[in-house]
Formats: sequence, C-alpha cells, structure tokens
Amino acid sequence: MQRVGELRIAKRNESKVKQLGGVEVGENHYFLFILLHVAFFICLIVETKVLHTQLLTSEGIILWIIFICTQVFRIWCIQSLGIYWNTKIIIVPHHKRVTRGPYQFVNHPNYMIVAIELCIIPMLVGAYITAVIFPVLHVLLLCIRIPAENEALRKLNP
Repeated sequence: MQRVGELRIAKRNESKVKQLGGVEVGENHYFLFILLHVAFFICLIVETKVLHTQLLTSEGIILWIIFICTQVFRIWCIQSLGIYWNTKIIIVPHHKRVTRGPYQFVNHPNYMIVAIELCIIPMLVGAYITAVIFPVLHVLLLCIRIPAENEALRKLNP
C-alpha cells in the first residue's frame, strides 16, 4: 500500500515538475526498477510460503526499530524534495539543487533507504534468500541510475 501511495505522489509530482520544464532522463532503465520491486514482493511471498517462514517478534526488535527508522527517514526524504521527489529522474533545468533535509548530508539518501528496506523487510519474515539477493540487485541498478542522475544534474544545472 505504501508503494502505491508513493507512486501516486510521484505521478502528481511528475506532472507539476514537467509543467516547470522538467526533463526526464534515464527512461531506458526505469523499467528495471519496476521489475526489481515487483519481483521483490513476489519472491518475498514465495519464499515465506515455500519455506514456511514466520514473522519475527521480540527477537527481531532491532530489525523492527531499523524498519521504523527507514520509514521516518523516507518521509523526511520525500518531504525535503517536495514536488521534486519522484521515482523517475526528472530534472528542472537551471533550478537550484535541493540541499535541505537529508540532502544536506548525502546526495541520494532515498536510494540508501530502499537498499536497507530490501534487506530488513525480508529478514522480518525470515526470507533470508530475498534479503541477500535484492539489496545486491538494487545496488547494481544504482550503478546505472546514480551516474545517469548525476550527469543530468551536471548538464541541466551547471
């Protein structure tokens, strides 16, 4: 449900930013992120059903705390970027780069949050195979996305 809500926010923001002259880049790899996230949830469900894993309770309290912290941090990222937050790379030429919130400390904090989530969420339900595979796949995709995003920022916002 959270991801669906985020996609709605992203779609609304996409429309607003494109009205400001926003330019989308990296469209050729965006489908890989969609594929990764859909496969993540499918694998999570399949692994828990096939291996009959269980939700961690008291022994997983540290994981639950980390999970809750990631959600707070994600909201901070989204609120800090405002209409510029998106699941796509959309750059508004000659606009100042956002440097408030977590973006004053790190260039791509939301990507770190997703990597942590892709590990923590499966661990909470005992899906350790998914917990290992998907953060690695996410990082590999970031090897494409972050350079594309940084290059677009350099070109469109010198």
